[in-house]
Amino acid sequence: MFNKILIANRGEIACRVIKTARKMGIQTVAIYSDADKQALHVKMADEAIHIGPPPANQSYIVIDKVMEAIKSSGAQAVHPGYGFLSENSKFAEALAAEGVAFVGPPVGAIEKMGDKITSKKIAQEAGVSTVPGYMGIIADADEAVKISNEVGYPVMLKASAGGGGKGMRIAWNDEEAREGFQSSKNEAANSFGDDRIFIEKFVTQPRHIEIQVLCDAHGNGIYLNERECSIQRRQQKVVEEAPSPFLDAATRKAMGEQSVALAQAVGYTSAGTVEFIVDGDKNFYFLEMNTRLQVEHPITEMITGVDLVEQMVRVANGEALTIKQEDVQLNGWAIENRLYAEDPYRGFLPSIGRLTRYRPPQEVAAGPLFDNDKWHGDAPSGATAVRNDTGVYEGGEISMYYDPMIAKLCTWAPTRDEAIESMRVALDSFEVEGIGHNLPFLSAVMDHPKFTSGTMTTAFIEEEYPDGFEGVTLAEDELKRIAAATAAMHRVAEIRRARVSGRMDNHERKVGTEWNVSVQDHSFDVTITADKEGASVTFDGGETLRVAGNWTPGDQLATMTVSDKPLILKVGKISGGFRIRTRGADLKVHVRTPLQAEMARKMPVKVAPDTSKLLLCPMPGLIVKLDVAVGDEVQDGQALCTIEAMKMENILRAERKGIVTKINAGAGDSLAVDDVIMEFE
Repeated sequence: MFNKILIANRGEIACRVIKTARKMGIQTVAIYSDADKQALHVKMADEAIHIGPPPANQSYIVIDKVMEAIKSSGAQAVHPGYGFLSENSKFAEALAAEGVAFVGPPVGAIEKMGDKITSKKIAQEAGVSTVPGYMGIIADADEAVKISNEVGYPVMLKASAGGGGKGMRIAWNDEEAREGFQSSKNEAANSFGDDRIFIEKFVTQPRHIEIQVLCDAHGNGIYLNERECSIQRRQQKVVEEAPSPFLDAATRKAMGEQSVALAQAVGYTSAGTVEFIVDGDKNFYFLEMNTRLQVEHPITEMITGVDLVEQMVRVANGEALTIKQEDVQLNGWAIENRLYAEDPYRGFLPSIGRLTRYRPPQEVAAGPLFDNDKWHGDAPSGATAVRNDTGVYEGGEISMYYDPMIAKLCTWAPTRDEAIESMRVALDSFEVEGIGHNLPFLSAVMDHPKFTSGTMTTAFIEEEYPDGFEGVTLAEDELKRIAAATAAMHRVAEIRRARVSGRMDNHERKVGTEWNVSVQDHSFDVTITADKEGASVTFDGGETLRVAGNWTPGDQLATMTVSDKPLILKVGKISGGFRIRTRGADLKVHVRTPLQAEMARKMPVKVAPDTSKLLLCPMPGLIVKLDVAVGDEVQDGQALCTIEAMKMENILRAERKGIVTKINAGAGDSLAVDDVIMEFE
């Protein structure tokens, strides 16, 4: 076995590989850019080597710099993680030339299956049904428009060497095809060093289901069941689960066997993933093969008990698989939510900055047991598991140079319903402050009827949130539970204030029992009676809710029960009440005396400033180009400028007709959120 492995990556996947290497007794080497000097993967590794400036194309994907780090460290093997150089055949060749093991597939398999154009041709030759499209190299935007018309709109423009949603655009007309081609080409060049683009028909009602395969160099190959990855935004996965709630045993077996056959046809070794589009009749169509470890691999590990990173290392060491297909179980259900530094209230635009608070839920080990290549049976009844794969820590920074992923939160339980409920509690317990993030959106998805029923498609987000995410409107019963909890919390805070030292002589402050709680356009008059075990909150109308918990003023997380049902609240202080976040809702809760409530209803509402004649920067980012000049007349929907953030290009468009009167920034300028880019009349 290897003594030392270098991880040619960063963030959570580097940390993930380090954990397994430690378990195997293998030393680890991290590499880092200037931006990652204090990163978690650098702290976790046995040693770390600096490789250059923050941009990935000057550090993490520069093969010569990575090779220098390998030589200086004496690493015998390299795990590439995902992204960066993980599917780069030139990198694999460079390693082979130096006698360093690549913890991944052979060069030939990467070239054949890692390239989406080539892989589709091989699949077609092998008789695998594929999505209609044009697999050749596209020269320019004009040819892209021509091909798009031949294939038929809508079409998907995709980077040949792409992955993770980078270099992908959907086009519904000629203009979008032209713009999408250039943006996809630019993103592909920046992210992968390969700007080739191909076009395929965009299937409007698909499910995205993928098969995990594992092969060795001795002719053995197995599949470890499937992952449902249909909930996506901008072709980037957000929520995954294993198994799929849609597949039956026969379809699963057919997809698995076909995936293994395809992998073995190209001499594939290591872990890999074959992706399919599956229609409503369970017909499946090959999309591509990812010749690397997938982001969402933890949920496969949770339902099978197989450590995929360990198996990759053993295969790279020349060992034969000891796991047979009949050993692979499908035990329980696992769900993964990707926590991104993206603000759902601002159209999911990237958010960067310091994590002033980062408190994930406690990880809990449970689930199927698969150690030393032997199945040890099912988990105890009612058991659940929580796993959080992350590459950040409290006080660390989210950089504009890399992917916006903060963590991958996973839960496992014997049934799908139990796994979803476990995820709801875990999301409510996850504390993240200092940046915008998508925790509220993930909570909303976990409660959405289409998700809970398992009937979602890849169009889920665009269909259910066509105008973006604006938070969750909770049902009145849930608001009553929150009102009861916050009224009890307010009473505790009032008692503390009443006991403060230095009070006036002969003056005693008494805490009342009658309060008014206003939350999300609801107003509740309540009466509180308390004892040592908690408080009873009686609403106007007679309903009484019993509140218990261990919250004390200043706590930012309240773990409570209301009428014997758990309620977890993220708590912030505002004037006259609390900022409460739970189940995807962000609420201002005011707790007032009856007189204060009456006076508050008479207060005028603050009017928001008029920004209709300004183009504000919606995210921290870099201006790539300006499309207009001072004096230009712009039309509704016209492109004004392009902003790049976290390797993604975003085109800002005019919301209405107007004339540009002032431009405050130019190409190459870095902007903060709400900086004024240009003004109109």
